[in-house]
Amino acid sequence: MIENKAVTIPAEVEVKSKFQDLALLIKLRLSFLVVISALLAYFFAAESISWVKIIALVIGGFAVTGASNGFNQWIEKDLDKLMSRTQDRPMAAGRMSKKEGFFISMFLGVIGLVTLFVFLNPLSGILGLLALVIYVAIYTPLKRITPFAVFVGAFPGAIPPMLGVIAETGQFGLVPGLFFAIQFVWQFPHFWAIAWKVDEDYAKAGFSLLPSKGRKDKTSAFLIFVYTIILIPVSLSPIVFNLTGTISAIVVLLLGVWFAWYALKLFIGLQDKSATKLMFASFLYLPLMQIVFLIDKI
Repeated sequence: MIENKAVTIPAEVEVKSKFQDLALLIKLRLSFLVVISALLAYFFAAESISWVKIIALVIGGFAVTGASNGFNQWIEKDLDKLMSRTQDRPMAAGRMSKKEGFFISMFLGVIGLVTLFVFLNPLSGILGLLALVIYVAIYTPLKRITPFAVFVGAFPGAIPPMLGVIAETGQFGLVPGLFFAIQFVWQFPHFWAIAWKVDEDYAKAGFSLLPSKGRKDKTSAFLIFVYTIILIPVSLSPIVFNLTGTISAIVVLLLGVWFAWYALKLFIGLQDKSATKLMFASFLYLPLMQIVFLIDKI
């Protein structure tokens, strides 16, 4: 006779599992990168350092980004079940209920927006709210309808550095506009490299987010390359307006050529490994460029 015994999960294991699921819900690494982008822009704009602003920017930016990612998974729970890359997300895997996911996301959204409004300035709060609403209410449902969703998603995706500058200045101007423009253009080769890499997985959920109807074809690869070329003069715009100097001009130009080279290799070979290299290059390009701007200004 086989005796059934209940398996007891140690409390520390259960707590660790909850934290891991929370990290997956808010996309912890992505949220961290978003905050880094905002902070580097803040340091570029700041004449003097305010720890209140830094802490508010970190908490507010991280919470709003986490809320956006959580709401995205709440909406796409059933679609996430269909894709290998998202099947282990907490709501898709059934480890977290939709109700729990919703309330965690709502809590983070409220905390983040209140922090931006109260401890920074109203314009920072409005930017955070716009990023959240556009990403969740427009970009997320649009993904299954048209590749144009990438263009829409580039707007909230480009807000972090603008938010970082406005956290200091409290107003729109040339600097936040230029930082927004750079990150806006950067997102197209960045996101399309990811979309190329996971295109077959995306197709399982009905997503077609590459710029060409032929998906992983010469047209898509050519457009990715074109945007890396456009990114070079856009990234040099702070130098044109005398916000930074010769050193950053040389380094940013070299970074741009390096980034475009990976896009050219994708265009020539149309290989997934080239898209993967381009994706990793995009992760390095943006923070390196912002760090160079900051060092050159100092």
